[in-house]
Amino acid sequence: MLKQRPDDNGGFVVKEASRNWPKLKLGKHEPRYPLIQGGMGVRISGPQLAGAVAKAGGVGTIASVGLAVCSPLYDGTNYFEVNKEVIRNDIALAKSIAPDGVIAVNAMVALTDYEDHVRSACEGGVDVIISGAGLPLRLPAMTADYPDVALVPIVSSTKAARPINRRWEKHYGRLPDGFVVETPLYAGGHLGVMKPEQVDDPAYSLEHVIPELVAYLEDEAGVDIPVIAAGGIWDREDMNRMFELGAKGVQMGTRFAATVEGDASQGFKDVLVNAKAEDVVVIKSPVGIPGRVVRTPFVEEYLEGRVKSKPCFANCLAHCAYRNERKAFCIAQALVDAFRGNYDEGLFFCGSNVGRINRMEKVDEIFEELIGEES
Repeated sequence: MLKQRPDDNGGFVVKEASRNWPKLKLGKHEPRYPLIQGGMGVRISGPQLAGAVAKAGGVGTIASVGLAVCSPLYDGTNYFEVNKEVIRNDIALAKSIAPDGVIAVNAMVALTDYEDHVRSACEGGVDVIISGAGLPLRLPAMTADYPDVALVPIVSSTKAARPINRRWEKHYGRLPDGFVVETPLYAGGHLGVMKPEQVDDPAYSLEHVIPELVAYLEDEAGVDIPVIAAGGIWDREDMNRMFELGAKGVQMGTRFAATVEGDASQGFKDVLVNAKAEDVVVIKSPVGIPGRVVRTPFVEEYLEGRVKSKPCFANCLAHCAYRNERKAFCIAQALVDAFRGNYDEGLFFCGSNVGRINRMEKVDEIFEELIGEES
């Protein structure tokens, strides 16, 4: 059993083992604990979850994708404008929950309105922008008027980190404030590799990429950029193992998705709570890369080649097999259905650890287990 013991800052008294954990500093922002809550769309990690995580001492992350369709402001024609407004409003709500916390926005490079997401996040007062689903090579230009916003690319290999470092330094005179390394073996959602066989490739494991990237940054590039490990992180043992590999922080997504404070519907959370390890499957997403999901009736039909898609409503992705060729399905519609708890028609992204979720937890309970002192 772990016993909660608040400290003077509203966090938890840490066990001796965790006192040796690294400090995670992202630009000018330093959370109390080296833990980032992963960005999960559509609307799975919104302002309530991000605010609760930031208040507990981690980095709370709002996923910017698809927010408009979950808003009463959306009338079916104004998707892009509403999405910008909701991003700003969500940041304000998260900061009202955690006035002294660190709030991030996860913005996907693959979105057609990526730059609008980034600018709206900056205008809304975000502390950190975490960006993947492509290489964010122009991100510094988009945020030039907001120098206090930390910029953290997501990569799956050192090969992806190199051009970001070089281009940012050459063209913008700055470097990333951190790298999230999300590898495909255990992660949820889109897996950051192009081919199914790469999902299990040891070359893309955290055990391989973290030390390699740390060595590149420290020895070859000669820079002090924190590396954050993501994909399959569940408990304190996982965190310690990543720190031993050289990571300065960890990112955790799936475990936070079914929390009481999570922004998704109860139906969505019930699907994750009831999912077993054998219910997890990797599919080819309409964006052209593998994705890890819960096997639902919708996924079964897709795997059998007979899925029916709801119509595309926003042209939200720069590359989409459904929009361009009417192959697969509209992933935005399927993710919205999942957010609403529609088990038969939804696409429920998850990490490989989803089978370990057996009840809804509170964010504070997760932090207590990860950070708190053992009794």
